[in-house]
Amino acid sequence: MKQLLQWTIIIPVLAWILFFSGLVDNSSVFQVVASILLILSVMSAVHHSEIIAERVGEPYGTIILAISITVIEVSIIVSLMLSEGSEAASLARDTVYAATMLILNGIIGLCLLIGGLKHYEQNFSVSSVTIGLVSLVSIIVFTLVFPTFTESVAGSYYSIPQLVFASIACIVIYSSFLFAQTSRYRQYFLTVGDDENEEIVEPILIDNKTFYTSLVFLIVSLGIVVLLAKTLSPTIESIIISYHLPKTLVGVVIAAIILLPEAIAAIIAARKNRLQTSINLALGSALASIGLTIPSVAAVCIMMDMPIILGLDIKSIVLLALSVFTVMLSLSKGKSNIVYGVVLLVNLFAFVFLMIYP
Repeated sequence: MKQLLQWTIIIPVLAWILFFSGLVDNSSVFQVVASILLILSVMSAVHHSEIIAERVGEPYGTIILAISITVIEVSIIVSLMLSEGSEAASLARDTVYAATMLILNGIIGLCLLIGGLKHYEQNFSVSSVTIGLVSLVSIIVFTLVFPTFTESVAGSYYSIPQLVFASIACIVIYSSFLFAQTSRYRQYFLTVGDDENEEIVEPILIDNKTFYTSLVFLIVSLGIVVLLAKTLSPTIESIIISYHLPKTLVGVVIAAIILLPEAIAAIIAARKNRLQTSINLALGSALASIGLTIPSVAAVCIMMDMPIILGLDIKSIVLLALSVFTVMLSLSKGKSNIVYGVVLLVNLFAFVFLMIYP
């Protein structure tokens, strides 16, 4: 009973009750309350993910958090596409693009900067980064770049055979990445370096009851974070429009909220001098975001005969290429540097700035 009365369990339950009450739709006061509960639910998700990671070990802990968030995100995207039809044809592309830019520039940039400021220089496995980036670059090109240049269908669309091929390619590449991370080359993804001044923490024994409780409430917390973010999106949109900003910023704000648990977990790991864990989480999240979202959405669109826009415009392709190239150079030596973090964060600001001033 004492375990069930912890705030990390009570808060997500209260958030679900508020969501199903319908009060958020009609009251600005309850919208503020929902915003507070949303942030606290993010903290709850981080807490439960840390417990799970402590029990299952790395890199399984980061995989569970990344896939959990992505699966819930996919379900929301699919539900919105089914309800809005052709008006949401570009929703999957915009969400995946925003998430990828936030992960590559925001999460990795903050981890490199904060970790570097506290520990001067941090080590990580170049082999793990290479595996992750090779997989990510291929998936990005297949899903977000090629549709702009193919000739079978006019516009930023894939034909059905092309869409099937891209979906299969995503699944194959992501599956091979998971196989490498969890089995064949697992040692590459473990914390490296004998001279990492990692904070010494006494090992915590996690019993089965605590583990399964955290596993359940991780899903519960992540679910309500996504649902409240979507529920509050009209309010966010009205605020953005009132300041004469583009509506595309709404997707960025929602993606940022959804990625908060991963971002906080990655930054905490970097502060504890476990940059390898931060990189595992960031690259794994980017791969899961594209490798699971696109095939799922593509399957629904093919079955329901719905259009799906995947190709980015030239400006977005250039920004994405700059981000990927900068991350590749930043993580090519196996040692961190605060300059890399600063440059990546500047890339992120450029992404937002050029969205406001295209």
